[in-house]
Amino acid sequence: MRRFLDNPLIAVARNVALITLGALIFSLGVKAIAVEHGFISGGVSGLGLLLYYLVGGLGIGSWYFALNVPLMFVGWYSLSRRFILYTLYGMAILSIFMDMVTFRAGIDDPMLAAIFSGAVMGSGMGIALRSYGSLGGTDIVAIALNQKWNLRVGQFNFYYNLVLFSVGFFFYDTDLILYSLILSFVSSIVMEYFLSLFNQRKMVLIISDHSEQIAHDIVHVLRRGSTFLYGRGAYTGKPKKVILTITNTVQIKRLEELVFARDKNAFFVVENTFNVLGEGFSRRKVY
Repeated sequence: MRRFLDNPLIAVARNVALITLGALIFSLGVKAIAVEHGFISGGVSGLGLLLYYLVGGLGIGSWYFALNVPLMFVGWYSLSRRFILYTLYGMAILSIFMDMVTFRAGIDDPMLAAIFSGAVMGSGMGIALRSYGSLGGTDIVAIALNQKWNLRVGQFNFYYNLVLFSVGFFFYDTDLILYSLILSFVSSIVMEYFLSLFNQRKMVLIISDHSEQIAHDIVHVLRRGSTFLYGRGAYTGKPKKVILTITNTVQIKRLEELVFARDKNAFFVVENTFNVLGEGFSRRKVY
């Protein structure tokens, strides 16, 4: 299966499909919901919407593409050519979808519209970013910062939107800006969720006097790897072998049963992880 997915043609088709689907969903969130209520969607699309409302002249898709051109130069020097080519496609197809979508969702309540629009747009961005490209906009800068300083994409986008909305207060209705902030917040949360979808794992630390037997069960019963971390009890001063293992949500209860079957006094600590890179898990994504 891995060899099949690594085929260059399959990889290109997968990336194009993710970007196309993400662009379609994102454009539905903008044109079918956000525009109906006059919301600003955030990011470069939000700036494009603000200019569309205040200046006009061009369609939303055209504004979006024009505003993205300077950002492409940032990506050209900061990110790989592969990422830029996929992103150029994402920009183009999103601009086309934005101008093609004409129907309205018909959501009357502005709060529901802000929440649902943010969820739809966030899912679209998240799906597109699971490829080796993006839909353009602030994602280009966000990914460049993520690669250099590990700043999370959703975090950067939210801070950028705060600045955009602060400026919008001077030109736009206050209620609409506040609804747009809710839209932006929901969008950032949903995007992060889609980025981590299928990659979330549970990191488990196990402290026990029967660590050797427990590690044996993890390897031979659960078919999971584990690592010993060598520590010392603060109260007893005795050396301890702390087991570190990574599992999924399906196996976590089975792991718990194995541990306490061996040692009912064991310490069992579970942490959620955003992503796990390595053999048997996700591979590092290089843009």
